Amino acid sequence: MLSLKEKDRPIVRKLLCAGCCVRCVLRFCCVGTSSAYRRSYQDLHKELLAFISEENSPQSHDASGEEKSSDAPPNKRMRIDEDSVTAAQTDSDICPVCLGVLQDFCDPGFAEQVSDAVKKQQYEFDSLVLTVSLPAQLSVREHSCWLHVKKEVREKSMCLGKDDVIQVKDAFKWAVQGKIGQELGAAVVANSPCEVSISFIHPETEEDCHFLAHTCPDCFKPTKNKASVFTRMAVVKALEKISEEKFSRHYPCPPKKANTRCTALDTTCLHTSVFIAGRYNKFSRELPQTPWVIDGERRMDGSVEELIAAPLLSSFRADGFNFSSSGREDVDVRTLGNGRPFAVELLNPHRAKFNRAEIKQLQETINQSSDKIRVRDLQIVTRDATSRMKEGEEEKTKTYSALIWTQKAIESPDLEFLANIKDLRIAQKTPLRVLHRRPLAVRQRLVHSMTTIYLDKHHFTLKLCTQAGTYIKEFVHGDFGRTKPNLCDLMKTDADILELDVESVDIDWPPAIPD
Repeated sequence: MLSLKEKDRPIVRKLLCAGCCVRCVLRFCCVGTSSAYRRSYQDLHKELLAFISEENSPQSHDASGEEKSSDAPPNKRMRIDEDSVTAAQTDSDICPVCLGVLQDFCDPGFAEQVSDAVKKQQYEFDSLVLTVSLPAQLSVREHSCWLHVKKEVREKSMCLGKDDVIQVKDAFKWAVQGKIGQELGAAVVANSPCEVSISFIHPETEEDCHFLAHTCPDCFKPTKNKASVFTRMAVVKALEKISEEKFSRHYPCPPKKANTRCTALDTTCLHTSVFIAGRYNKFSRELPQTPWVIDGERRMDGSVEELIAAPLLSSFRADGFNFSSSGREDVDVRTLGNGRPFAVELLNPHRAKFNRAEIKQLQETINQSSDKIRVRDLQIVTRDATSRMKEGEEEKTKTYSALIWTQKAIESPDLEFLANIKDLRIAQKTPLRVLHRRPLAVRQRLVHSMTTIYLDKHHFTLKLCTQAGTYIKEFVHGDFGRTKPNLCDLMKTDADILELDVESVDIDWPPAIPD
């Protein structure tokens, strides 16, 4: 039984006479019971016709069963109105307000169609959120119908606020989401990482919105990512600004009937990104961190990010990935010690839940795929947690080991003074080798400490602890004076770096996982 009252009777009659579908009638009568919208169209139509005809009986009832006494004889005009209701419903069965969305797409058959489309995409989830995209012109038609009903309500000294009307999206979701959830074996909730989207279009009435661009031009401004200025938000904003009188001059109330129904586009699914974090070691001096492409040509096969991401993409069945890390090393630099923290964002994963044993097996798969890298502490993290990798990045320290060549012959005592230098402040102009991808700037950095191991007259090992972001190679050779002071200045001889290793990246993230 529908929760309609005596005050709803003229609204029901007026809407049915305008050709509105039964679910739009319920919306404008502010029926907020979701089960009402799940009932069959035929049952709802029959009950609404019975409801408006009750006013002719000696004792009328509202739809909730309450008796209303009436001593008045049957109204001849009422019989004419009932005939016009029947005619309006048979002349065209396309609702002028929802354009068929709440007529032809609320039955179990369409819910099964949506569910089958989701199943074909092979997502794994235990909950989903249903999103619905409607043509912007439905907002115009809704506004028109509201003004049409508002006039009737006002004449009877009642009030119908626009916000009181149930939205088409809500009515549609109430009608179909239970069946979709049942078919997919998943709970349909307000927030879920898995989103099932249903979109409708109606080309025939696209011009319904165009008059608003002339009456409210400031609401419609071109944007890069939108094909049309008539977005739903822009239309709603314009409808809030336009006066009832001006609207009625440009658009009919109630809205005109359409010749075609809305068309449902392909159902799409999207899962929010999953983030995987860990630390990697790089043992090769011929492996870039990311694909090395110069002038459109790839220079080396493989990269750290590809070696790590390939098994993850396969296991999570993701559409793509984004790789980030705490700094980066050059292609000829190794990363040793506990490794460098990294995070991989997996885009639209079709599988998102893995237990600890499965993640550990994934780590092993990555490590067995190549002897050039090794991963540790692999784990699933939240998006917010990945920001910790970048927080205060320049305040962190990194430790390096470098093999140095000097032009001038040296002895072990010549190196001792370096150990006494603490927190050496250097100014580094953007190195020439990275100027093509980094803005020109002068960066202040600290070399916290240095120790040395003498090897021979022209070689020694230099161990440095520096502020993160320090260009070590440039600190050694000076980069044609672009780094000041540099090791050449300190030792008063030309020097160069032959090999460089990252010994540690002192960021306490992600959390260590015991073996």
